[in-house]
Amino acid sequence: MQLSGVFSVLPTPFSSTGEVDIDSLRRVIDLFLGAGINGVTALGVTGEVARLNERERAMVLEAVLGQVNGRVPVIAGTTADGLKTCLDYTRKARAAGAAAVMVSPPRMAKLNSDAVVAHFAALASAVDTEIVVQDYPPLSGFTMEASLLARIAREVPPARTIKLEDPPTPLKTSRILEQCGRTNISILGGLGGVYLFEELLAGAHGVMTGFAYPEMLVEVTRLFSAGQVDRAAESFYRYVPLMRFEFQEGIGMAIRKEVLRRRGALACADIRPPGARLDLSTRTALDRLLNWMRTNQGIPWISV
Repeated sequence: MQLSGVFSVLPTPFSSTGEVDIDSLRRVIDLFLGAGINGVTALGVTGEVARLNERERAMVLEAVLGQVNGRVPVIAGTTADGLKTCLDYTRKARAAGAAAVMVSPPRMAKLNSDAVVAHFAALASAVDTEIVVQDYPPLSGFTMEASLLARIAREVPPARTIKLEDPPTPLKTSRILEQCGRTNISILGGLGGVYLFEELLAGAHGVMTGFAYPEMLVEVTRLFSAGQVDRAAESFYRYVPLMRFEFQEGIGMAIRKEVLRRRGALACADIRPPGARLDLSTRTALDRLLNWMRTNQGIPWISV
């Protein structure tokens, strides 16, 4: 299985009292599926997985798999600081029906390339599943060079999909492909989609992000795949202002959830503490941006 296209990373909705809101989660899934995405990812970093307990993790994954109901592949985040816990999460995800798992290397004070490769090799040996290698330094604590990511793909065949979140992602994409070849690997961008077009130009196979308007990502990747590169570029450049605004450090998840609330998917846009909440200034800026995009860009999916 080679993963390509648009994979939406699902948020974990919470009620005003802080409980997981499964009904809102189901609405988000239906909204994303209606946008034409190619798959969903549950229990990712932007799904606030670090703020979920074991019962909630299981409840979220069960709800996602049930709502998707086989229509697209479901990828489950199973990152853990230790191999034993990662194996446990991965086995549970595979048994529940996840098509693949997404794993960042265990956190280390200093990069040990051999230990990183051994981690993915042990995981692949123990569980029969496709593995998405998440290249996200804030989670692992270190940067993985293109050579290391290419080595993982060569030496651990099930770990041949890489989610790049360490800019410059277009350059890193090119370097990985030079060492692996396009047929042996799948590269998906992240980072809110802000470099999607440039990543596609460099040879990426799609994107995996939680951007609240996946219709835009689907349109850009569809046009690019059809060879309509100029039209893909024009579409992408229309959407960059919203992607940039949503991808703000520290407050991006709160913006994303607020947009999904306005789209009718979330009943409540709260995130769990210590996550940031939107202030009046940010809300006002969001109102202005959405109004401008709807009025001047003529984007049919925009709602205010």
